[in-house]
Amino acid sequence: MLTKGVVMGKAWRIVVAVSAVVAVVGAFVGSGAVVGTPIQDAAGGALSASSTAIAPDGPAFSIWSVVYVGLLAYAVRQCFRTADDARHARLALPATLSLLLNAAWILSVQFGALWLSEPVIVALLVVLVWTFAVLRRTTASGVVEQVLTDGTFGLYLGWVCVATAANTAAVLAAAGFEGFGLGQDVWGVVVALVAGLVGVLLAVWGGGRLAPTVSLAWGLAWVAVGRLDGPLVSVPTAVAAVVSIAAVVLVTLVVRTRVGWVGARRGAGAARVA
Repeated sequence: MLTKGVVMGKAWRIVVAVSAVVAVVGAFVGSGAVVGTPIQDAAGGALSASSTAIAPDGPAFSIWSVVYVGLLAYAVRQCFRTADDARHARLALPATLSLLLNAAWILSVQFGALWLSEPVIVALLVVLVWTFAVLRRTTASGVVEQVLTDGTFGLYLGWVCVATAANTAAVLAAAGFEGFGLGQDVWGVVVALVAGLVGVLLAVWGGGRLAPTVSLAWGLAWVAVGRLDGPLVSVPTAVAAVVSIAAVVLVTLVVRTRVGWVGARRGAGAARVA
C-alpha cells in the first residue's frame, strides 16, 4: 500500500518534469526560432546588447542552451530518485518555481511587459539562492549528481545574477531613468563591481563551487566584450568587468583550496582516531 509520502514524492517528480518542459518550450519561444521574437529584439529592443552599459554581448546568451540541457537532465534524474531521497525532496519546490519563473520572464518580455519582467527575474534570483542554500546544506550522492544537479543550478544562479543586473538596467532605461546625471560609464562600473561582489560572496558561501563562478564570469566577460566593441563603448565598464572576473575567480580558487585542506586534515584526524 502506498503511503502519503510516497504518493507526494511521485507527484512532485511529475510536477518538476512538467515544469522543465514548460521552461524549455518557453525558451524555444524566446529564441524566436519558429514563433515569437528573439529576446534581444522583444520589448522594443530594451534587452539588446547595446541597450545599457551592463548588457552582455549577444553570444553570452548561448549559455542558456547548456543550462536548459542541464535542467532537462536534472528533471529526468529526479524522476528516478528513491522515496527517502531527502535532498531531491527539498529541491522539488524551489526547482519547480525556478522553472516556471523562467518561462514567466520570457513571456513577460515577449508580450512587451518589460516592467513585469523585473519582479519576475528578481523572484527567480531569490528562488535560485534558496536552491543553492539547499544544495550546500546537503550532500550529492556522486559525481553524476554533482554535475547534473549542483552544476546545473550553479550555472543557472551565476548567470541569473548577471541577467538580473542587465534586466534592471534595461527596465530603468526604458522608464526614462537617467542615472542622476552620472552617465553610463559610472553606472556600468558600479554595477559590474557589484556583480563581482555578489560572485565573491557566492564563492565564500558556497565553499568555492565552480559552476556559479564560471557562469557569472562568462556573463561579465561578454559585458566587457560588448563595451569594447559595439554601438555602446565604455572602456571603464569593460575594465571593471574584467577586474570583477579576476576577483571572483581568485576568491573561488582560494576558498576551494582552503576547503580541500580542511577536509584533508579532518580526514587525517579521523584516521588517527580510528
